[in-house]
Amino acid sequence: MSVVISPSILNCDFGHLADELSKIAHADYAHVDIMDNHFVPNLALGLPIVEAAVAYSQIPVDAHLMIEEPDRWAPVYAELGCASVSFHAEAVQAPVRLARELHAMGTRASLALRPATPIEPYLDILAEFDQILIMTVEPGFGGQSFLDSMLPKIARTRDAVRRSGLDVWIQIDGGVSRSTIERAAEAGANNFVAGSAVFKSEDASAEVDLLRRLAESHMH
Repeated sequence: MSVVISPSILNCDFGHLADELSKIAHADYAHVDIMDNHFVPNLALGLPIVEAAVAYSQIPVDAHLMIEEPDRWAPVYAELGCASVSFHAEAVQAPVRLARELHAMGTRASLALRPATPIEPYLDILAEFDQILIMTVEPGFGGQSFLDSMLPKIARTRDAVRRSGLDVWIQIDGGVSRSTIERAAEAGANNFVAGSAVFKSEDASAEVDLLRRLAESHMH
């Protein structure tokens, strides 16, 4: 399974969105966080920014919906042209139905889990998803410290994916940096969302390359 680097634009300069997106043109996905101030205590981005990101990005857009009512809203983000949409297990009413709806629209479906949410209740429906997103911070704000307590959950999810024989990606989001990406890759993650580590570095493009090399050298 190959390493996927998905820089989060939450920390970029939105006044120069096209320029900021061009800095990560050789990453795999542009990760966009949508927050509604209900599911998480922050209000960030939304349909107009996502529409602009899809228009300007040279790579596919990966939308992470940290919102209530994803059953209603996830298909709207797919319609806008997002290549992958993550919705939260804690907010979704009908995860299988929503995943199938996204697939019918040609969009990858990803189930996101907050730190305290176990993977085990979802293992029987693993085949419905292209990806499991394991939050490695409590969702809501960028720049938080990586939770090492999530490493066993990443490893259990990877074991379940291996046993199933499915091609399900494991994405992690939160505190991903040079100092944390290696142990996350060792645990079994293959898709890494890095926000401040990329956009607050001196050279975002070089940072993407470095993170990719670090992850590749520690994947099993």
